[in-house]
Amino acid sequence: MKRQESLKDIVYQSILNGIFTDEYKPNQIINEQELVQKFGYSKTPIREALVTLCNEGILQNFPRFGYQVVSLTREDVAHILNYRLILEGGYLRQTFEHLSRSDLAELEAVDERCKADNDSLWGHWEANTNFHLKLLSFSGNVYAYHELERSMNILKRAYAQFYWQTWSNTNPAMDLAHHPDIIQGIREKDLEKTLHFLEDDLKNFCI
Repeated sequence: MKRQESLKDIVYQSILNGIFTDEYKPNQIINEQELVQKFGYSKTPIREALVTLCNEGILQNFPRFGYQVVSLTREDVAHILNYRLILEGGYLRQTFEHLSRSDLAELEAVDERCKADNDSLWGHWEANTNFHLKLLSFSGNVYAYHELERSMNILKRAYAQFYWQTWSNTNPAMDLAHHPDIIQGIREKDLEKTLHFLEDDLKNFCI
């Protein structure tokens, strides 16, 4: 049983990585038999991985035809970014007065790692994700933290899709540009300024 789970995880991660690297493009059909030939596994772990990807909204199953890579639209992204603004901004309002020097130091440390880790497309993405997760973590709300994580995972697929289609000549580090401004707003204890820069930061998801 453990062996089957291991194979399933390998296939799952390989397909997901293929979406991130443009091996599998939006709306492309992934065929089960082709995956069996590619990996040399039986159908069981292949199918389990495909079902999991369908359950997570990454693929869509068309019986007797194949599994289609779900294409994320600009409207999908706009809705998620609006949700993030409400989620992150709402918890920032709740916790702002209680943010300590220690919290600020933690956020500054994450921002410093952002500057060091953003030399690649996905290094940049992980740096941006870590910054926003750290900011929300000060709320102490584990559920909200996982919801932001889930939203960031969906946006990562959209980021890959838009990057390979239209952004390949742009500078992805723009998404990090307002992190120092957010930190400065917190340092100055100016909530409205901090919320303003948070909104500007989310708008830098260039679509």
